[in-house]
Amino acid sequence: MNRLYHVPLSPFCRKVRLTLAEKRIEVELIEERYWEGTPDFLRRNPAGKVPVLRIEGRMMSESQAICEWLDEAYPAPALMPRDVDARYEVRRLCSWFDDKFHNEVTSKLLYERVNRKVQGTGYPDSRNVKFGATRIKYHLDYLAWLLDQRRWLAGDSMTLADFAAAAHLSCLDYISDVDWNRHAAVKDWYVKLKSRPSFRTLLADQIPGFPPPAHYADLDF
Repeated sequence: MNRLYHVPLSPFCRKVRLTLAEKRIEVELIEERYWEGTPDFLRRNPAGKVPVLRIEGRMMSESQAICEWLDEAYPAPALMPRDVDARYEVRRLCSWFDDKFHNEVTSKLLYERVNRKVQGTGYPDSRNVKFGATRIKYHLDYLAWLLDQRRWLAGDSMTLADFAAAAHLSCLDYISDVDWNRHAAVKDWYVKLKSRPSFRTLLADQIPGFPPPAHYADLDF
């Protein structure tokens, strides 16, 4: 049985979960308290990070590498374009969300509000929360600008870029930190993704001590 070692509110894990589900690859989800650095987990990934995917006798880490491997090993449906320039744009946007957005927004909102409590590392830093709440507006504006020119974030087809963005935003939506009224185009794009069968397991996530808002699993929010 394929296994994904993950935590439910990790955008990197969610990107892999979306890719697996979109390609209809069955996988057992194993929640991993990676911050404890247990010897068993460090043997799976010496970097001490999730996600880690065990598939076909392989133990794979790093979300972007996993997703691109899955897209090549299981080519239907394709989540990376065939054109070299289009593939560059997908990778650029994946990096935008997994690096810039993560550092400026996800780590400042989700990690402060949720991870600190779950991991027992103290109370939220209000300065970080304020910074993240400010910066997310800039990123939503950028999403709207992209969607004003394209059907999906990286072009005319849904790609890993859409999954990377949706993975981060879905985590933040779980804690009501996304203003969906800021741009109708961004909300419409997210509704399209949220309505896909591959999104269902994400919408079913429940974090003890952190109930999701009523709109979180609502497809017509």
